[in-house]
Amino acid sequence: MAETTQMRVEHIGDATLYLGDCMEVLPQLAKADAVITDPPYGIGASAGTGKYGRLKIEAGQDLGWDNCVPAEEALRAVVTAGERAVVFGGNYFGLGPSRNFLIWDKGAGFKNRDFAECEMAWCSWDANARVLTYDPLARGDYRDKQHPTQKPVAVMAWAIQHAGKADLILDPYMGSGSTGVAAIKLGRKFIGIEREPRYFDIACRRIEQATKQGQLFEPAAAQPVQMGLEVG
Repeated sequence: MAETTQMRVEHIGDATLYLGDCMEVLPQLAKADAVITDPPYGIGASAGTGKYGRLKIEAGQDLGWDNCVPAEEALRAVVTAGERAVVFGGNYFGLGPSRNFLIWDKGAGFKNRDFAECEMAWCSWDANARVLTYDPLARGDYRDKQHPTQKPVAVMAWAIQHAGKADLILDPYMGSGSTGVAAIKLGRKFIGIEREPRYFDIACRRIEQATKQGQLFEPAAAQPVQMGLEVG
């Protein structure tokens, strides 16, 4: 369980980062263009002991952040904090039916292992489901993994791009800041909220480094739109 910490705000380039509970911070914010987030799934990831679990990341200390899923009230506040929302682990939450899921296929590195082969992100708007095959082991994303459930930056960039023209990205469960790094690399503005001081400080460092590097990812190409013809 996270200890009560004094709220802190850091401004890093186009990113504004809040150390605090998202339920206290969200009411203070204007609506974002898109919420892209990866809340706790309630599957005990904070107590994991595997290669990428807490013994490697949290030095043997279970911080308890994945003991349960966020309350329904918190999920409602998170989803409505943006014009659109992409929620990883959406299959664990009662977010309602949707055709629009982003499926992250983790590739060959996760076949025949004690890990899920894919993760599902629920989307708040209607569209067809999409799949990204991206193997973080083969790409080396976990060589410097600093959070037990840290998502690859490329996966979060993919999710941001699927949210359409979203200039301001919000992540109420920022963790170690992968969504923020992806947003900065895409040339977007970012607001992040994290309640664990350890991960907040890591996110600040990663986002500061991304800000110094500047935009690295190309924006997604606009999709062609078929226009109707007026008759008369």
